[in-house]
Amino acid sequence: MNHTARIALVGDRSDAVRSHTRIPGLLEALRRRDGLNLDAYWIPTEDTDQDMDGFDAIWVLPGSPYRSESGVLAAIRTAREGGIPFLGTCGGFQHTLLEFARTVCGMTHAGHAENDPEIADADAVVLPLACSLVGHEGTVSITPGSRAARLLGVERAQARYHCNYGPNPQHLDLLREHGLTFTGIDESGDIRIAELPTHPFFLATLFQPELDGNGTRAHPLITGLAAAAVDHARGR
Repeated sequence: MNHTARIALVGDRSDAVRSHTRIPGLLEALRRRDGLNLDAYWIPTEDTDQDMDGFDAIWVLPGSPYRSESGVLAAIRTAREGGIPFLGTCGGFQHTLLEFARTVCGMTHAGHAENDPEIADADAVVLPLACSLVGHEGTVSITPGSRAARLLGVERAQARYHCNYGPNPQHLDLLREHGLTFTGIDESGDIRIAELPTHPFFLATLFQPELDGNGTRAHPLITGLAAAAVDHARGR
């Protein structure tokens, strides 16, 4: 029996954000090529106070600064604590680190420099990149045995970016100590993938897998999220 999974696409939808315009085609490709049916709902960042527990997957999309930082963090926390399959890309990756730092690591003053330009480096979990990654494409090395490695099936993968912010190295060890793992690094050794191994499916990337290829076939990480969502729906 084919189950249809409900997926929340969290972000402030805009035709000016290229990844947003890719979503309909990717959903159709997942249905047609992979037999994975997703009933997608666009959730503006200020509307995440609805019953997010009713979804089979949550995907926090690019498009920061978001209209509601607290709304994005609430969606991520719902997925993390509720065992709901989760993917965060670009801004979703950045806010995944922020949510984890605040809620799990106890960094109550943790912040994101894009949302709070005056924040001290000691409190910023996300900082401006030394070099912008807008329009950049590069190689990411994948940790063997990780979820990303199993989904990608390779040790090195190409990645497309469109961002100006990334993780503050000062706080990575604290995040690791509390259970977050970093399973992808770029050519400079900078973190590009984060996972939560104790979760059924919890993965975030600074790059945008939705920009991979010509949009007619979903990236393996997105296919992995869709498959996890269908499994979640089947288990209801």
